[in-house]
Amino acid sequence: MNALKWLSCVLCAVGVVGAWTVGPALAADKEEKEGKEQVICFSKDDVGKVAKGWTAAKTGKGEGSVWKVVADDTAPSKTGYVLAQTAEGPRPLFNLCVADDTNYKDVEVSVAMKAVAGKVDQGGGPVWRYQDADNYYIARYNPLETNYRLYKVVSGKRIQLATKEGLDQPAGKWITLKVEHEGDAIQCYLDGKKLLEAKDSAIQKPGKVGLWTKADAQSHFDNLEVEGK
Repeated sequence: MNALKWLSCVLCAVGVVGAWTVGPALAADKEEKEGKEQVICFSKDDVGKVAKGWTAAKTGKGEGSVWKVVADDTAPSKTGYVLAQTAEGPRPLFNLCVADDTNYKDVEVSVAMKAVAGKVDQGGGPVWRYQDADNYYIARYNPLETNYRLYKVVSGKRIQLATKEGLDQPAGKWITLKVEHEGDAIQCYLDGKKLLEAKDSAIQKPGKVGLWTKADAQSHFDNLEVEGK
């Protein structure tokens, strides 16, 4: 299996500055697939803008999807920096930010997320098998609705695949969302507990990994880790 892991961390303390750092020998040794790591570093050099190696996008029309590296002393990684969606977009808008140098089909994705603000919507989660802004999978937690849901977006239309209601994870608290997708089987975890399962074959091609919020949901993301093949 091609094991590639993505971790949100800052390496400034050891002399590496910047928002995007490639793990040892990865760029020069792409034929050797096993055990390689790529590291995303959110540093003070990128505060106030999209981190290097990431692209902001959106599903739907309207102003929004403004992603920035911001300081957050509560970041689980202890780095002091996170990637944040900061805009108050309209209700139908999906805010996206994807890691450019990713391409996975069967994949395990984990990310820490903290809902910061939002009157219409809150929370968010990871995106995977991202083909473009109209075709991808999402797993998201919404503290306003107290539910955790799995969706696919096909041709710009969001379709629910599974949901777990009545969860008590308030805004302002860091939680960890994890997804395992192999073939057409999808399993979703919240803070280590499996809550959602579904099967779907709508998107079969490998795609990028990224982050998602809806409408005016302003959220912080940290500790993104991806392992796939």
